[in-house]
Amino acid sequence: MIWTQNYDPLHNAWLSTALAATPVLLLFYLLAVKKILAHLAAVYAFVVAILLAAFVFGMPVPMVAGAVAHGLVYAVIRIAWTLLCAVWVYELTVETGHFEVIKESIGGITADRRLQVLLIAFAFGAVLEGAGGGGAPVAIAGAMMVGLGFQPFAAAVLCLIANTSPVAFGGVGNPVRTLVAVTGLGDAELSATIGRILPWTALILPFWLVRSMTSWANTLAVWPGLLVCGGVFAAIQFYWSNFRDSALVDIIGGMATLVALALFFKAWKPAAIWRYPNEPDPTATARSHTPAQILHAWSPFLLLSLLVILWGTPAVKNLLDRTTYSLPVPGLHQLVQRVAPVVSKPHLEPAAFDLAWLSAIGTATFLAGLISGPILGLSLKGTLSIFLRTCHRMRFSMAAILAMLGLGFVTRYSGMDAVMGLAMTHTGALFPFFGTMLGWLGVALTGTDAGSNALFGSLQVITANRLGLSPVLMAAANSAGGVMGKMIDAQSIIVACAAVGETGREGDLFRAVLRHSILLAAIVGLIVSVYAYLGQDWIPSGRTWGQ
Repeated sequence: MIWTQNYDPLHNAWLSTALAATPVLLLFYLLAVKKILAHLAAVYAFVVAILLAAFVFGMPVPMVAGAVAHGLVYAVIRIAWTLLCAVWVYELTVETGHFEVIKESIGGITADRRLQVLLIAFAFGAVLEGAGGGGAPVAIAGAMMVGLGFQPFAAAVLCLIANTSPVAFGGVGNPVRTLVAVTGLGDAELSATIGRILPWTALILPFWLVRSMTSWANTLAVWPGLLVCGGVFAAIQFYWSNFRDSALVDIIGGMATLVALALFFKAWKPAAIWRYPNEPDPTATARSHTPAQILHAWSPFLLLSLLVILWGTPAVKNLLDRTTYSLPVPGLHQLVQRVAPVVSKPHLEPAAFDLAWLSAIGTATFLAGLISGPILGLSLKGTLSIFLRTCHRMRFSMAAILAMLGLGFVTRYSGMDAVMGLAMTHTGALFPFFGTMLGWLGVALTGTDAGSNALFGSLQVITANRLGLSPVLMAAANSAGGVMGKMIDAQSIIVACAAVGETGREGDLFRAVLRHSILLAAIVGLIVSVYAYLGQDWIPSGRTWGQ
């Protein structure tokens, strides 16, 4: 029996929207105001979403159960598995003492905390986001920065802010492919448009990152390094997305930025090294290491990066995908119908358990850990014992992620997400700005840019056509605006706290990054508005690769 979503169950748009927003608002209230533990906040919000879906929005109970199961399976395979294994790889290097060598090798490039954050959180994080995403950039970069001596909470904030510009092309271009699927627009024109919006924010993001660490004077003191970082990444992002493809934008951009920064920091040094207050002088304890020792210490992260990138390449991905089992979710698959005005014509929502036991990025990360233990001098038994210890330490973070993804899937299939999205479309001439913020809201709700595009991509196109705006621009704006919602979605907050050992401070972290998220999303909204009303000729339409 097909069930049709109801976008106004209370016959009052304002009341229906308020109820639809209740689970998300409750979650943020419990985290940011009441400061309760993240896994408890997520569970409470999850339960409220289930009750609203069943008893207010009228979703049949078996379908609610199917949505819950769908979300939990996705959370385990695509998110929790990746985070757990990424933290395990870090723990292996710490347990064997090799992380000290890693710290000192980075210090050999630069001991300045302002510049180290560009190397790790911005450039290396972009490579990891482009290769797979799934929480890995925040988890791995955050753990590395704490090991280097960054203050844990500050490391979490910086990793969340840095993990923005690459998100629209993350997972080897998965958000763009999702947009193509739900809008019917061309891959090349969507990629090119996103690649004309986000480079502007990539230019300012290094300055934004460092300013969030220290004063304007200390920020401007390293402006050459910040300009090289933002300029190289922005240039690659623009070129690759416009003239090559949407799959390798972040991987190529991140690697090129890493190399450019390493070379630049050898030739240019800041006038004074900046460290956190009361940090020891890095030169006092610095030791020199041979290239072989440095390579040995870095081998787990190099192996991890290699496997994650390999897992994402089309040839390997297609091969591994053959091992993936896709099973229709009983009582849910193609039984939930989305209707106008969310979609142009009635659409049955697919729902399949994605049992990607081998092709998931987490499996590549697990193999990296399994191989790295013996490379670092551990027995296989010792390697696995550290894995089990990591599982125990991460148990509450895993529970929070499961509850959060369950909440996201319930709101999606019940139509609560669409109700919130529709509320932002009644903005007329301001829609280029608020449509961008709709993408921001989508990622804050779903935790992924691809999820936001699947949720609101079609709605953006329908509304753009009604208002006489470019559908290509507004579809791209959904993805570009969404990247700034990545830092406040609950799963990213939970992953960041778990990675840096600050479990329990999720509410503090949410408050710390919220203003950055809103301000940066507003900047993207203004850029989109300029394109919509002053730069229509800059919007590529009907474009193919190489044009």
